[in-house]
Amino acid sequence: MEIAPRISVDEKIRFGKPVISGTRVPVDLIIGKLAGGMTYEEVMAEYEIAHEDILAVLDYAAKTLSSEEIKAAG
Repeated sequence: MEIAPRISVDEKIRFGKPVISGTRVPVDLIIGKLAGGMTYEEVMAEYEIAHEDILAVLDYAAKTLSSEEIKAAG
């Protein structure tokens, strides 16, 4: 099931974690690789994904985080 452009979930793929549609590449893996310093080109080559897939991952992550509420304990 597509939950965002180019992002889908299927309980039979990666235990239902969001992945790039048509692959088994999890969204969080791509975010982690970019955060770790890999370039878009390195990520695209290593996981055989398109530039548009990386942009979709970043867009999905941004939208997910923007709706998250964090309550300060104290």
